[in-house]
This record gives sequence, C-alpha cells and structure tokens, in this order.
Amino acid sequence: MRTVNVQLGERSYPIYIGEGLLQQAGSYLEKHQLSKQSPLLIVTDEKVADPYLGILEQSLTASGFKVVTAIVGSGETSKSLSVFEAVMTKAIEGGLDRKSAVIALGGGVVGDLAGFVAGTYMRGIRFVQMPTTVLAHDSSVGGKVAINHPLAKNMIGVFHQPELVLYDLSTLKTLPAREVYAGLAEMVKHGLIWDREFAYWCLEHAEELKSVDMQAMGYGLEKGCSIKAAVVSKDERENDLRAILNLGHTIGHAIEAVAGYGEIIHGEAISIGMVGSALIGEALGAEPGLVDTTREMLQSLGLPTVLPEHLSVDRIMTAMMHDKKFLEGQMTFVVPLEIGKVEINRNVDYDLVRRTVELLKKEV
Repeated sequence: MRTVNVQLGERSYPIYIGEGLLQQAGSYLEKHQLSKQSPLLIVTDEKVADPYLGILEQSLTASGFKVVTAIVGSGETSKSLSVFEAVMTKAIEGGLDRKSAVIALGGGVVGDLAGFVAGTYMRGIRFVQMPTTVLAHDSSVGGKVAINHPLAKNMIGVFHQPELVLYDLSTLKTLPAREVYAGLAEMVKHGLIWDREFAYWCLEHAEELKSVDMQAMGYGLEKGCSIKAAVVSKDERENDLRAILNLGHTIGHAIEAVAGYGEIIHGEAISIGMVGSALIGEALGAEPGLVDTTREMLQSLGLPTVLPEHLSVDRIMTAMMHDKKFLEGQMTFVVPLEIGKVEINRNVDYDLVRRTVELLKKEV
C-alpha cells in the first residue's frame, strides 16, 4: 500500500494506492467520516459497472452506507451538458442532501463528470475519486473537474477537491492495451515537466508498464501522483506553476475536439501534443535532441507521435483559439527546455504553432 498526500491546508487529502482497495472502500469512507445518514451517489460507466460496481456497492452497504447509482455511457461524449443533467436528476431523485457525497468509480471521464456534479450540486458536496484507469492517476488528483462544450474541451468546470482518492490497482488488469498506453502518456508527462530521472525510468521500464506489471505500475503511479501533488500544493488554482501540467494539452485538446472526442483518445492526443511542444521548444532554443528523445519515450510506451493526415490544420488552429490557455490574443504554451524542465511561454508566435501542427503530420 502506497500513500501520497496532497497538501492544501484544510482541503488536504490522501491518495491511497494498492491492490484490493475497492473491497475495503466502506472502511476508508468511515475513516474519513462520510455520512451514513445521507445517500451516496456512485457515478460510473457501462464498462466499469459490470466488473466493479457490485464490489463497491457491497462494501459500502456492508458498512452501513446508503447508495444511489448513476451509470453513464463510456467515453468522452459523456462529459456533456445532457449527461450532466441526467446525473443531477438522479441525485435529486435519490434524495442527496448537503451531507451526501458523490463517488467517481471509473476513468478520467467519470471523474470529471462526477466531480463537476459534486462541485455544483447544492453549491458543492463532498466527493471521492476511485480511479480505474492508468490515465486517471492524473485526472483524479488536483480537483479540476469539468465537462465539454462541443466547441472546446473542459470549458465548463470548477475546482473541487476530493476527500480522498482510493486507487485500486487491481482494476488496471482488465484494461485494454490501448487505454493502458494512453494513460502512460500522462505518467511520462510528469517526468518530462519535473523529473528527468523519472522520465528516463519510464523509458527503461516501458515493457513492464505496458504489461501492467504491478510493481512497476505501482511505483510509476505513486511517482506521477507525487509530482502532481507537489505542483498542485504550490498552485491549487492554476495561477502560475500548475499550468506546467498542461504540457502537450494545448495542441492535444484541439486534436480531440477536431477528431470528435473518440477517434483519438485523450492520452494519444496529449502524446502528439507533447511532440508538438518539443518541436516548439527546439525552435525556441531548447536542448538539441529534445524532439527525438521525447518521441522515443512516447513510442516506447505504445503511443502515437504523428498527427493523422485527414485532420485539418485549419480546424485544429481554430480549436486552439477556444482553449482556456488562449489569453488576450496570445497563445500560451508549456514549452520544454530539456527533459525534466519546462517553462510557460505566454507569447508563442501563431505562425510557429501552425508550422508545428503541419510538421506533426510528418514522420521525422
């Protein structure tokens, strides 16, 4: 069992990482003094519900908790206003009150959706993250929760920290390989922005990570969560430093939007975006070989590094104009200086970005 603490004063919380934790969920919620008088709302998706919902419900009811469940479709399309409304309806019909809590059982989509429900229901109730994907080690930590607008990803959201994160590594064993690889994009990202040694560790242990070796995965997730916790603890609401966690996301979110939230999944889009950021970095004077090393690290983890030819550069550039990081007419990018070190550049030239997106369509 590994524990990482997110230090945010009175909003501090632990991340518990280990195998078989869903069976013990009731005792963890008791430890954190969640109410047994007010109903809990579990939000999960169709793929996760079948293997894991019953285990969680049994643990909670055995501990005396009252449970209401909302099952949504799997995939990015569930981060929508219509699905948000449906889950809110479930919460109201289930009798949730100010002492209730929302539990997110699933990947990043479920975590974002459930967190936004928790952050807005009765102006905010308690919230627990129970991630079931590799990708969610990033999204379940830090309290950024949101849903998408058809024109831009994560445009409608709030900051709402969980009470705890309960990360049962056993759930990763049933993930399709593509989802494992996509999650590893966020893991290596933490090394690329903060910890050179960890980035190279991911490269050296790529095969173990891709095969979900429990020892390697446990260490990698603990390390990734620790880096994110350190950044969030210094800048909870992304006023400055926390923006470095967006490496690859400016281009990546635009790719997701243009591809229609499904053809290219989040980690894959971020992988391509991180190559784009490295290209911008080299153009602005970063260490030689940065692009080649970044590409090697991502490819070793089974991730794409080339933009599909059929995606329109014009549409990707338009989508970037809607990004939250586009401020006062300037393009803001997290730009790598070397492996393990980045800077926030708030004045990246539009033409350089366009040339970069065009370059991403080419095998270099």
